[in-house]
Amino acid sequence: MPGLMRQLRGLGGCTTPIRLDGHRTDVHTGTGEILHHLTASDLPAGNLLVRCNNRRATRCPACAETYRRDTYQLITAGLRGGKGTPERVATHPRVFATFTAPSFGPVHNRPAKGRCRCGTTHPVDAPELGTPLDPERYDYEAAVLWNAHASKIWARFSIYLRREVAKRAGLSQRAFKEHARVSFAKVAEYQRRGAIHFHAVIRLDGPDGGDTPPPAWATAELLADAIRASAAAADVSGPVIDGRAHTFTFGTQLDIRPIRSADFDGPAELTERAVAAYIAKYATKGAETATGALDRPIRFLAELGRKSIPEHARRLIRTTWTLGARKDLEDLRLRAWAHMLGFRGHFSTKTRRYSTTLGALRQARAEWRRLQAAIARGDQAVPTDQDDDTTLVLAHWTFAGTGLGRAEEWLAASVSADVQEGADHV
Repeated sequence: MPGLMRQLRGLGGCTTPIRLDGHRTDVHTGTGEILHHLTASDLPAGNLLVRCNNRRATRCPACAETYRRDTYQLITAGLRGGKGTPERVATHPRVFATFTAPSFGPVHNRPAKGRCRCGTTHPVDAPELGTPLDPERYDYEAAVLWNAHASKIWARFSIYLRREVAKRAGLSQRAFKEHARVSFAKVAEYQRRGAIHFHAVIRLDGPDGGDTPPPAWATAELLADAIRASAAAADVSGPVIDGRAHTFTFGTQLDIRPIRSADFDGPAELTERAVAAYIAKYATKGAETATGALDRPIRFLAELGRKSIPEHARRLIRTTWTLGARKDLEDLRLRAWAHMLGFRGHFSTKTRRYSTTLGALRQARAEWRRLQAAIARGDQAVPTDQDDDTTLVLAHWTFAGTGLGRAEEWLAASVSADVQEGADHV
């Protein structure tokens, strides 16, 4: 029992772990001595249990929370330094920008002034928010195709942005690389109407990224002006369906705000901490959170009949599935991403020089856990990188299933509160 409790506690609260069969043997390359041997059948759970690492809060709250915290650290490192990023990035021009989708038809909303077009003042949690005023006239086809092309629009925007910044600096595109670099980190979020939009931290650096200071002409105002011009120019030609040509652009609602640092500019209107927390919050949410859609793929359209989801989400999924049958749209793989309402891009992305990576954060956490396990075993010497250079790892693992048994679920629930309490102090 104590061994099983330790194994479950090592999952960090994950409720849907991956079960693996197999073995691992650590061999000293110099002497051939077997340092450690592990067989899955000898473990208390009968398998090696590995965290699912699902970013969706609806699928695994514990793993989603880890993903959110990692995203927060990644964004923060690009704003104030740390995790291998120099602290001088806090002095670089940077803005927080939100890019929205165009209109596909009027929807119920809560305007800052006045009432919704339906004549009602909706409460914040009203279920009709984001749903069409007239579903029969709402452009579901364009809404789905917008999601499917959103990543391409962003890619086009990022190309134009470098051009626009160079133009305002009086530089050619070739010369711009020798003077400055545009770095960014972004996250995708679903609006209530089911359309993707992007939140991004965009920063101007020197030619080598955050390690070098930006040129004197680089300002937040220049960057914001270049973002507006690039967002207006970025467009992607879509398919022609039943004689109707589609062209996709960002919506007219573009919000750009400079990020101030209390360390350099006094009291801040938009703080680094607030920006990082805002972006990280949406990194664990999908279409199911905003629209009530599904959080996993479907194999047959008939499955929708057994799902209790809002009618607006149902029509978006049905439209995605129908468009997925077209031969000229095969490259979009719409049926595979019907539960995502056509969007198949990464939810969080960044440029290489913005800050650290999620992989580096996970590796550091895995190394810390390995050292803690070594200490718990009572090893005389804490393993180091030099030890790794002289150890040959022979491992073979095969997939054996997912999830926990009933008894394991009960035990996992008994330790999850302690795990969460410890995580809240990290």
